[in-house]
Amino acid sequence: MAVGAARSASRRRGSAGRRRLYRDRSGRARGPHGYSLLCATSANAVNATFYPNLKFNFIRDIAPVGSIGNIPFVMVVNPLLSAKSVPEFIDYAKANPSKINMASAGTGSVSHVSGELLKAMAGLDWNHVPYRINYMPDLLSGQVQAAFATVTLSIEYIRAGKLRALAVTSATRSMALPDIPTLGEFVPGYDAVGWYGVGAPKGTSVDIVDKLNREVNAGLADTNLKARLADVGVEPTPMTPAEFGKLIAHDTEKWRKVIKAANIMPE
Repeated sequence: MAVGAARSASRRRGSAGRRRLYRDRSGRARGPHGYSLLCATSANAVNATFYPNLKFNFIRDIAPVGSIGNIPFVMVVNPLLSAKSVPEFIDYAKANPSKINMASAGTGSVSHVSGELLKAMAGLDWNHVPYRINYMPDLLSGQVQAAFATVTLSIEYIRAGKLRALAVTSATRSMALPDIPTLGEFVPGYDAVGWYGVGAPKGTSVDIVDKLNREVNAGLADTNLKARLADVGVEPTPMTPAEFGKLIAHDTEKWRKVIKAANIMPE
């Protein structure tokens, strides 16, 4: 992103363990000058409720700059599970409450709450099995039967027949898996994706935010960057600052309702 100043990226873990701050090489403190930016993610929208004692307010304390892209999840099952479609999975889960072990990337992760959203909307029950390490070996062996996995983590296993993809979680079909239906085709209104975007400190001028937004969107139009994002399962979704702000507010409220209804708390 060429905006007239050299930059280096430093990765910092915040209270939620998922924040990344981008700073210029002079090491300036964060402030509304356009040189310190946040790589915001959907985890921030979850963590706003999941962690009750954060020392910042995600919506209040950032100025949305723009979206980078979405990361749809894939609802996958071990082939030993009889369900070959979402309707069959729902029927099986209802006939066998608490018998499905659903893996996730950890309690409060986006993959976890994406599953909880389906549970609530379809009236299902299963055992949540959070992992601090890669759950894929256990999913492949059948110790856990299902997961909401990222495309990059699961696609080769899907192609090899080692996992069965039932649906993608986004509102539209995935570019990487165009033959796999969306969950919303069977559970109307279901939509859950991970996302990346850029935020600036609250108080950053509109002129600076708009300039940064133009640079982000110009980068997303670059063929090489599109290819690199596709390699890591990110589907570019350029937005205006206002559109990105609406996405942040919408998902923060959506995950607040899911977390409260399911009584999800840090372990």
